[in-house]
Amino acid sequence: MIFVGGVPFSSSSQGNTLVALMEDPILVSAANSFKAIPERKFSVYEESGMDRLTKNKWVYLFQREYGTVDPAFVDCRTSVSHMDSPNIVDMGLSQMLLHVVDHNMDAELDVHLVGGFEDVSPNYAYSSTRSESQEQLDGHSFPLCAKIVEALFTRPENFHVQTLFVLGHNTRRDSEGNAYPIFHGLVVETSTGLVTPACFDRTSRCPDGIVRRIRVTSAYEDPSWSGKLLETYDTQTDQFRIASCCWSFRQKYISLTLQSLSDSEILLRCSTSPSAEAPDFVDNLRREWEYLIEHPDWRETFPRKQPRVFERARDGGWKRC
Repeated sequence: MIFVGGVPFSSSSQGNTLVALMEDPILVSAANSFKAIPERKFSVYEESGMDRLTKNKWVYLFQREYGTVDPAFVDCRTSVSHMDSPNIVDMGLSQMLLHVVDHNMDAELDVHLVGGFEDVSPNYAYSSTRSESQEQLDGHSFPLCAKIVEALFTRPENFHVQTLFVLGHNTRRDSEGNAYPIFHGLVVETSTGLVTPACFDRTSRCPDGIVRRIRVTSAYEDPSWSGKLLETYDTQTDQFRIASCCWSFRQKYISLTLQSLSDSEILLRCSTSPSAEAPDFVDNLRREWEYLIEHPDWRETFPRKQPRVFERARDGGWKRC
């Protein structure tokens, strides 16, 4: 069940709960307040105007990953995920809640939904009478956000939506009308539960960034991960335990082909929103392909299907066990 402002939420928009939530005055006000918060920038290395992460404990999550932090290591139990498809929402929520609700269906849980932007015309995405051909124009963000809201609405737990900074609320446009997200990510202060817009440079996305990125794509070919978020962080031990994922030798030949493309061709072929990608998007892809070319057999990366384990170092970073 969904709550807004402490009371149960009921949709009056022809059953379209997402649209009704986007228009709710309390959540509109919360979105405006969130937009006014300066974006925090994180780096492992000391840079002007950036927070140095080595002074803190943090868990960085890539696309399709999730992590739940435990009060034994931090002050507030929090579960965060980066969902990238409606197909993983139902199972993904169950994975996230496993270490949070402790089988207590009366749990009161705050929800912050941040990130998706208006990657299609709002006239299509917000129409309640879309034809089948129009549904193909919904892009990626709207169906995903709609599925998340639907899943929250139908689950037995009590979800208090505090932030809904998606779609039109998280969209800016240039002079030519191209859409971009205002914020790409967030950080949760575990001592207070405060959610703040944030961006992280490459040095802060450790550990094992290349392998974790490869898993995102490879998981779609690995039936053991069908419909699931990728297991990355071990809640009980405060370790990164990057569960194994298989990929085929075909990935090497695909990588060789894509590696020969120009940067602009890579953007058009590999991104769902080419104009909105971060500056290091293409470089990260090339690094993944180089790894797959050098390691076409996934068993080199995950011998005997064992996870890759990293523990915290004294300086707050991560070291391979």
